[in-house]
Amino acid sequence: MRQIADTQQSASFNLRADGRQLRNETALRTKWDTYHNDARLHDRFTEVSQWQDVLEQCLQAVENEIAKLTEEKCATERELESLTLQLNTVAECIRQRDSRYGNDLVLSDEGDSELKNELGVIEHLKAFLTNKCQTAWEQINRLKEVQFSLQLDISNKKAAVAIDKENFEMTEDCSGTSYKPDPLRIPKNSIAHEAWLEHSQYKKLKADNELAASGRLREAMYWSREKAHNDLQAQHDATDYGLRRCIYETQRQKNELQWQRQKMMNEMEKMSKEIADLEHALMDKTNSAKLAETRLENRLYRPGAELVQDEAHFGLRDEVLQLRQTQQDLRKKIDDGKATYNDLEEHLIRLDQDIANKQHTLMTDLRCMDMRDVLKKGDLAPPATQTQRNIQLTQIEEELPKF
Repeated sequence: MRQIADTQQSASFNLRADGRQLRNETALRTKWDTYHNDARLHDRFTEVSQWQDVLEQCLQAVENEIAKLTEEKCATERELESLTLQLNTVAECIRQRDSRYGNDLVLSDEGDSELKNELGVIEHLKAFLTNKCQTAWEQINRLKEVQFSLQLDISNKKAAVAIDKENFEMTEDCSGTSYKPDPLRIPKNSIAHEAWLEHSQYKKLKADNELAASGRLREAMYWSREKAHNDLQAQHDATDYGLRRCIYETQRQKNELQWQRQKMMNEMEKMSKEIADLEHALMDKTNSAKLAETRLENRLYRPGAELVQDEAHFGLRDEVLQLRQTQQDLRKKIDDGKATYNDLEEHLIRLDQDIANKQHTLMTDLRCMDMRDVLKKGDLAPPATQTQRNIQLTQIEEELPKF
């Protein structure tokens, strides 16, 4: 019995020693495991918080870039509206110049060539800026996709940080701790830390790339607008010069035609006076012819041998013939004068018609210059409000009261 008691006591002592050792070892292991896991949790949510800050900065940059690019797109669209109004103005100028008459309606002159060139430049710039607006719209959509992706990722990181912080702050004495059915299970959508890190880096890299592309696009859009301004200004100057040259040439031709008309009027007045003088001379010769023929006829009734062809007979006969020839020459000269006067009158009518055409052409070009004043004064700038835009589109500025 004593031997059995000693054996059992020895076994109990060894068991108590092993239990004490196991308790000490497990307590230390549990303490250090808890410490290391707390450190891991702290490091983890610190890392996630750092990436959250980085992505939030990217998100803020993306939102700022969306606002800047949207503003740049709106400025380009306003420029397109301005180009549309300028296009309508140039097209109206071309329609005005197509209403010229006669020989002034030529197929192409310097003014028409410059207006058509200006129309082509505006259409090219419209297509160019429209393409830029379409590209900006697509870039804004890509930025919004990046924005949504960053917001979702930041939201997930905030939730992860909140869970890790809650776990970090929990202790073994906290309420709410309990056994779980299968805490060691691995979810199907779980990924490795390296994959998570690559995912976060990819998000930042994609945001940086889109921001860089958006910045280049904004610079390109600003450069496009400035180039459009410069090209339009150069073409406006060339077109204005061509129209002024056409106005000068038309005015010079009109002055020449008016001078020709004045000379024609003077010549017609002189010709009319000459015809009147010729008719007066013919009228004077009528009485002389009557006198000569009467004398010659009376001498035919001389009696007997007195009916001789003497010098007086031959003189009267020559006078009658001479007067008849003179009357015939005068009538021919009067007819020629009247024909010349009619020719002068017909040419004067053509001159008047040509002068009227020149005047119409001159007024047409002057109206075109007046219509183009808005291009130089900058009145085609995009309106600030929708009301001003409606007033500008309906062209009722003159009908509105001035305050």
